[in-house]
Amino acid sequence: MPEPCPDGVGSRVRASLQEPLPDGRVRCLACPRYCVIPPGLRGACGTKVNVGGTLCEVNYSRVSSVAMDPIEKKPLFHFYPGSWAYSIGTVGCNLFCDHCQNWQISQPGVRPEDFPWLRTLTPEDAVRQASELGAASIAYTYNEPTIVSLEWVLETARLARKAGLKNVSVTNGYWSREARELLAPLMDAANVDVKAFSDDFYRRVTKVTSLRPVLETVEHLKREGVHVELTYLVIPGLNDSEEEIRSFAGWVVERVGDDTPVHFSRFHPDFRMLDRPATPLKTLEMAHRVARDEGLKFVYLGNVPGDPREHTYCPRCGARVIERYGFDVHGCRLTEDGRCASCGEPIPIVGECRRSSGSFYLGI
Repeated sequence: MPEPCPDGVGSRVRASLQEPLPDGRVRCLACPRYCVIPPGLRGACGTKVNVGGTLCEVNYSRVSSVAMDPIEKKPLFHFYPGSWAYSIGTVGCNLFCDHCQNWQISQPGVRPEDFPWLRTLTPEDAVRQASELGAASIAYTYNEPTIVSLEWVLETARLARKAGLKNVSVTNGYWSREARELLAPLMDAANVDVKAFSDDFYRRVTKVTSLRPVLETVEHLKREGVHVELTYLVIPGLNDSEEEIRSFAGWVVERVGDDTPVHFSRFHPDFRMLDRPATPLKTLEMAHRVARDEGLKFVYLGNVPGDPREHTYCPRCGARVIERYGFDVHGCRLTEDGRCASCGEPIPIVGECRRSSGSFYLGI
């Protein structure tokens, strides 16, 4: 259990990543915003408050969403395919994306105290319930819990490891160096949402200055042995040029690896971005083609159920080795040691592949 906040409020705990400054101010070190917070005020995400010169996290063990999801929903296609992920989210985010799909729980002005329906879920209870329900992993997801609820994620992840559960971060990747060093040793897999491959997009759409910290998070996780998959939401007129997608794919091949699964996902209008249509299928097909041309071996299309590019194909012989429809695994054609059943090519899958279907909600 983290150290309590000096004000004694039950859901507040002392933040690990902070730097005291003159005049009672404190610098939050959890993300690259490095907010300098005067006494009594909060950082940009709304979840870190300065209490008499001590930075406190206000939403320890307070969750907005709990569900048993297929791991494919994260999306993770090469990590225990067909398994269940006990998925939990909180409130708040350190990016302010105009197209946020979970804006009700994550966007500017959101304060955990404004949600009386939040459920208390201790790390111990989360791990116990995940184990009882047969989950293979705990996924920290839906908003950006790995940063805005860092203390709760750290404690839950430590207990999950002891219980034999895997830890999964579904994240925007906008982590500080300090947060990466704390989180990476506890994470088994991560899907990082690389929202575009330009600083201009990040400035205009996510309201931060640079995409560089996101790329550094991806590269750090990969170096530390975390299984990494990437999602790129293709938004018409903003990040969908062939040149930008080629640059993104080239960076993945060079800095992360040509066997890194990449998911090009279909945009739909939401929140403050209602001025453009859903992504045309031909644009997604272009992204898939360009990424394969750049050398990526495993490229998927998301939010297009039934598309043949949901499946995993052997990069050597082209055989379909994992068959999917949406988030469901309908067939696994792999040997026991993870090779293509047709030609024997090793396929970079972590864990056993099994058939699956469905998901279910756990009361929030």
